[in-house]
Amino acid sequence: MKLLEDRILNEGVVKSGDILKVDMFLNHLMDIRLYRAMAEEWKRLYEGEEVTKILTIEASGIGMAALAGEVFDVPVLFAKKAQTSNIDGDVYSSKVFSYTHNREYTIRVSKQFLSPEDKVLIIDDFLANGKALLGLIDIVHQAGATVTGCGIAIEKAYQPGGEAVRSTGVRVESLAKIKEMSEDGIVFEH
Repeated sequence: MKLLEDRILNEGVVKSGDILKVDMFLNHLMDIRLYRAMAEEWKRLYEGEEVTKILTIEASGIGMAALAGEVFDVPVLFAKKAQTSNIDGDVYSSKVFSYTHNREYTIRVSKQFLSPEDKVLIIDDFLANGKALLGLIDIVHQAGATVTGCGIAIEKAYQPGGEAVRSTGVRVESLAKIKEMSEDGIVFEH
């Protein structure tokens, strides 16, 4: 998606430790027009596929998932990273290691919000090592629901996550796929 790639090139900052800072438009300050364009592109890519629910993980995926939910006209559900009193009763859970925060989380979704009839599109901001996506896929499978696919804003295609998720048979549509990245620049895969 050229619009997203241009924003990454013009406003993204590559930092040491293989970090791409896009917080000025994607995962801190949110550009809602960009989110809508991304949601419309995922709608185009998944045209003809049944989607009954959008699923993401807190917190960075929630904004873009909300716009995707509006465009797909389906409810949006997010997995929580902490046990809270807001989640009543039984939950589906999966352990996820966050490389960004260098810690393991147990993500949770209330069983009342996922059923075997659901066809789930998973939305997230980044795909690098794939742990968050694999955890979300695990939760969908625990519910007996179907993963229609995954919509990713930015995939670091040189890291193992994309291959790990695709090897499970799950379709992944990334709007910007980074082939190489350094402080000298970014090269996209097309």
